[in-house]
Amino acid sequence: MSHAIVIGGGIGGLTAAAALSLRGWSVTVLERAASLDPVGSGIAIAPNALRALDTIGVGDDVRKLSALQGAAGLRRVDGRWLTRTSAEAAAARYGDPTVLLLRSTLVNLLAGRLGPAALRLGTTAHAVDPETGRVSTGDGDLEGDLVVAADGIHSAVRRALFPAHPEPVHSGVTSWRIVVPRPEGDVRGSETWGRGQVFGIMPLADGLVYAYATAPADRDGLGSATGSNGRDDPDGGREKAELARLFAGWHDPIPRLIASAAEDRILRHDLLFLDPPLPAFHVGRVALLGDAAHAMTPNLGQGACQAIEDAVVLAHVTGGSGHRPGVDLAAYTAARLARTAKIMRRSRAVCRVTLWSNPLAVRARELGMSLAGRLGDDIALRQFDDVFTWRPPVS
Repeated sequence: MSHAIVIGGGIGGLTAAAALSLRGWSVTVLERAASLDPVGSGIAIAPNALRALDTIGVGDDVRKLSALQGAAGLRRVDGRWLTRTSAEAAAARYGDPTVLLLRSTLVNLLAGRLGPAALRLGTTAHAVDPETGRVSTGDGDLEGDLVVAADGIHSAVRRALFPAHPEPVHSGVTSWRIVVPRPEGDVRGSETWGRGQVFGIMPLADGLVYAYATAPADRDGLGSATGSNGRDDPDGGREKAELARLFAGWHDPIPRLIASAAEDRILRHDLLFLDPPLPAFHVGRVALLGDAAHAMTPNLGQGACQAIEDAVVLAHVTGGSGHRPGVDLAAYTAARLARTAKIMRRSRAVCRVTLWSNPLAVRARELGMSLAGRLGDDIALRQFDDVFTWRPPVS
């Protein structure tokens, strides 16, 4: 039986491990954390990722958690809709909804597809040999026919395989994420754009709301890049006060959501991305996956979705347990590089537009969006056609 070593127990790594296991691989997941308690809060699983999750038997479990219903779209600071569609229209167009759920829920669903022996927690991969598939850890060496590097945006494996490639760069944006109880009143899924700032509201199951906010990293004394894409501020009270200041006067329920946030549960991150894209997603027996391969800004909500796509495509091209994967990894790069590079560029372009702060530019942006919205409810959806209609390869 062929053996795969997955470095990283996040969503991409766990999806890859589950997909490979279903194809008969023996899988070992190395996760440096002592538990799979994920860093993060909410996550969006779009129709393309739901279809990918179907291949490992998790798609329907995620669909059951769908809570986004009714109108959704982009709004002005005063609450007026700029573009609007509905969750029902999106589901009808793509055959599936976009499901918002807690990241921890998805991690648990994926981990449940693996046997306990597959997970090695508290284990760090120190070095990888792409020619032999040997992975060095503090507990000794392992050797795999395939090594999946799903070790995140600051991937040590990527750095070793492509030492001349630029490190992730700062987008100029810092972000906050919170999960709070759903307040009274009509809470719609929306994203509100102001002068360089964004606030998103996404209803979750179980009476919760996932909310996120972004602002320029150097705005009004906000900290500049720290080189971390997962910085949790130890002084949650300061972050809550900063959110309340930045979004004071924005439409309801934004101030109420901020006020209800637990001070020690606010996550703050600087947004980084890879630029330019990597020349390949593999070297020898090693395949890069998710943020390790194509870290992108979150503006299209496709970061985790593309990692899930990566995972099921990788399992497909490497074949079953009796197949050596070496030559097939070129097929993995061929299947994934162009698609992810395009989505990375589009996401970064949207990020730049959200940073506009000149009043004339913001007004022109709003007029353009309002005009597009008057042309039909499906205008907002069409831009996602090439993203959401993707389907996993069929054996």
